Amino acid sequence: MFDLVLKNGKIVTPERIYEGNICVKDGRIAAITSLSEEVQANETVDVGGKLVFPGAIDTHAHLNDPGYNWREDYEHGTAAAAVGGITTVVDMPLQNEPALTDGKIFDAKINKVSKNAYVDYCFWGGLVDYNLDKLIELDEKGCVAFKSFIGPVSPDYVSLTIGQVREALEILKTVDARAGFHCEDYSIIKWEEARAQRKANISWEDFLNSRPLIAEVIATKNIIELARETGTKVHICHVSHPEVAEEIRKAKQEGIDIIGETCSHYLTFSREDVIANGSLFKCAPPLREMEAVEKMWEYVEDGTLSCVSSDHSPCALEEKSEDEHGIFGAWGGISGIQNVFQVSFSEGVVKRGYSPTILARSLSEGPAKAFQLYGKKGAIEVGFDADLVVLDPDMEWEITSDSLKYVNKISAFVGLKGKGLPIMTFVRGNLVARDNEVVADKGFGELVKKIK
Repeated sequence: MFDLVLKNGKIVTPERIYEGNICVKDGRIAAITSLSEEVQANETVDVGGKLVFPGAIDTHAHLNDPGYNWREDYEHGTAAAAVGGITTVVDMPLQNEPALTDGKIFDAKINKVSKNAYVDYCFWGGLVDYNLDKLIELDEKGCVAFKSFIGPVSPDYVSLTIGQVREALEILKTVDARAGFHCEDYSIIKWEEARAQRKANISWEDFLNSRPLIAEVIATKNIIELARETGTKVHICHVSHPEVAEEIRKAKQEGIDIIGETCSHYLTFSREDVIANGSLFKCAPPLREMEAVEKMWEYVEDGTLSCVSSDHSPCALEEKSEDEHGIFGAWGGISGIQNVFQVSFSEGVVKRGYSPTILARSLSEGPAKAFQLYGKKGAIEVGFDADLVVLDPDMEWEITSDSLKYVNKISAFVGLKGKGLPIMTFVRGNLVARDNEVVADKGFGELVKKIK
């Protein structure tokens, strides 16, 4: 007797789509049967031929908890994840107070957030100039990777020099840990910002031009060369342009263990949206030209960019104010954790004609393999956690402020229309969200550590 059976589903894997029943026992997938096979369960959910995906893993989210709860917190952030089909959130160490940079802070963070999480979660560890001696401790605690900036960063965190990065990679190599990087060259951006701010009238084109593509390319190449030298695993965060993706593709072909991640906003919006709409579309790296958006999908399709994330970076509305903070001072970041699945389906599958299998690869399998969660997360296979998302491919939608579960109901995605929506989300065989409403208890989500 199974605990749960999801009946009559079109099961989406990275390789194919097939019909079947998914049988769950003790939170894990216990069997996958044909539609004609009779199975007994305490609960049966007939999904009526809709698509069933492995639960999505958001590799890049800033939940701001503890410390900046007025921007976001675990209750609201994981609620948004749940209704959006995200079953595991990989939470960033910055926009936390304090930043997650040692074992004591790790323990305090778990104590704070565990009682409020609706879905499962992992922690990125901090990688800054004052915690190189704490990296192994954080790895032992359970951090799945380590986040560093080699470009400008907010005051609550620290950018590293290339020399400091090299030492950090040598340390992380000893425990086979992965380092993730915000790749934009610090000196180029700071110089270009200063040039722009000398102008009498600053425009959004000035902001975009202050973070040129060459800054992202140079920084990415530097990390690739250090990964080649040290043999350390690296992760390039929020790739914004196909020229950067091409550098990652070549590095992969050379045998470097490198992961490329992009975000739903780089697969949807362009620099013209920033110019037309201002700070709601401000992010770093910035949005690029529409031709780049189209080419980026090709790098998702071929696996070069094996992770599609939200880079959920929430803030209060007043922090986005151009009148109060100016173009360069307004908060840079896009809130997207609730919508990354539906937007990726609509933009990739419906609009551009890719197979739904592209999302099983880039939202589930790729992220799980990148952070050593595969075997527990990331696939609809016997023995894996029963993290499942039922998506109605025919359901049309428009994203509204009222539909968002965030603390601050603002997002560049508000107003976007599309087709294909997650309608049920299961975490470890338990229904956590249905029809844009959370139905699980707070605290159901669990900390997930990498499989060693």
